[in-house]
Amino acid sequence: MATKELREGFTTGACSAAAAKAAVRVLILGQTIKEIETTLPNKRKVTFELKRCEISDDSAVCSIIKDAGDDPDCTHGAELTALVKLNQENKIVLKGGEGVAVVTKAGLGLEIGEPAINPVPRKNITEMILEELIGSAFSGAEVTISVPGGQEMAKKTMNERLGLIGGISILGTTGIVKPYSTAAYKASVIQAIQVAREYGEQSIILTTGGKSEKFAMDLLPSMNEIAFIQVGDFIGTGIKTSIKEDIHHVIIVGMIGKLSKMADGVMMTHRGGSSVNTKMLANIARSLEIPETVCTNIEAANTARHVLDICKESGHFYITTRICEIVSENCSKHGLGLRVSTYMVDFDGTLLGKFEAPEGWGIKGEAE
Repeated sequence: MATKELREGFTTGACSAAAAKAAVRVLILGQTIKEIETTLPNKRKVTFELKRCEISDDSAVCSIIKDAGDDPDCTHGAELTALVKLNQENKIVLKGGEGVAVVTKAGLGLEIGEPAINPVPRKNITEMILEELIGSAFSGAEVTISVPGGQEMAKKTMNERLGLIGGISILGTTGIVKPYSTAAYKASVIQAIQVAREYGEQSIILTTGGKSEKFAMDLLPSMNEIAFIQVGDFIGTGIKTSIKEDIHHVIIVGMIGKLSKMADGVMMTHRGGSSVNTKMLANIARSLEIPETVCTNIEAANTARHVLDICKESGHFYITTRICEIVSENCSKHGLGLRVSTYMVDFDGTLLGKFEAPEGWGIKGEAE
């Protein structure tokens, strides 16, 4: 029976950037519009219909209803709203309004006190506004992003636990929401590994998403594109299928969050099912004889990213290499002694640590 193809949706970041772009255009034109074409972070052009489009003397408000496609997303149907005021100050100032969380803890890659608008959406919003300002009498703008009902939506997320208070986060690295379907995604991982093997690949690279895949391709330029496989949360499926398809060497490339879960023995890393075990990371630090004060800070850390900051500041960054080695050991046991190497990258693609498994490494896993 043919499976119905799942529909992609759009991120809160993409909708916010489009709403901001529309509000700038409305102010420059001096009249309302019904839709706006925007460029997503992945460079795809998309036209959004506007829900609200209002203009007053010095500001405009435009909004877009988020369509998450077939992804079971709590922000599906959210109204991403941009209030824009133009000026001649040569800068774009982003503010968070109702329903957008405020950052109250370290380790999230955003300044404390700032609205929870992630770096890629910030860049996308700024670029879309600047695009509209070309040739106009204005050089700057103040933008307030808000999400009516965002505080209620946030109760279905981990935001509060992470110190993101008062609403949802404005997220998205590509602008597209890929539908999360366990059966469909799992099948696609198995199929991708089978195809790589069919093409004669004996080494494959398993990544946790589009961003880590791009970084992996930069790190391993000599590898065939077909050998790069996005396993998402299904690292266990990727490892088991590699064994079944007689793959000789698996290289895992990921960021601190997912790799920490794998180091903790979690082979299905979907965020709803497991959170990062900072106690386990603190114990890794203790095994490396890192001072107890640092270990205590690691255990109390807010996120895995925060752990990285703590280790960097205290001069114990080599913990990243040990985390990679433990991931390889765990995956080898899970995969009956498969040779597994692990690379950890940061959010800009810089290599933070790696464990390169030698030939014959991991055979011991078969007996365990």
